[in-house]
Amino acid sequence: MMHIKTGDTVVVVAGKSKGHQGKVLKVFPKTNKVIVEGANIQTRHDKPRGPRNPGGIVKSEGGIDSSNVMLYCSSCGAGRRSGKKILDNGKKVRVCAKCSGEFDK
Repeated sequence: MMHIKTGDTVVVVAGKSKGHQGKVLKVFPKTNKVIVEGANIQTRHDKPRGPRNPGGIVKSEGGIDSSNVMLYCSSCGAGRRSGKKILDNGKKVRVCAKCSGEFDK
């Protein structure tokens, strides 16, 4: 089970995109990777394949290991570790380890 879900706002804490804040577009639990919007941009050269596919240079986001991103806490204003808390109604939510603000809203 990963600590990051699709749609979360995260901060990259390691690698060439360190400090970048963005939304998680996709999560790959088997490889433990996430794709963050605007982070880890990779360039690929596509070969022309007929009139419909002219080819060219394509830039897209690459995968980042989930250990290199932290959930962004809007009340703290920074990337923070997360914990789990059970509410009175029995629902489990992820909370900020520092300020106890909820990530799942």
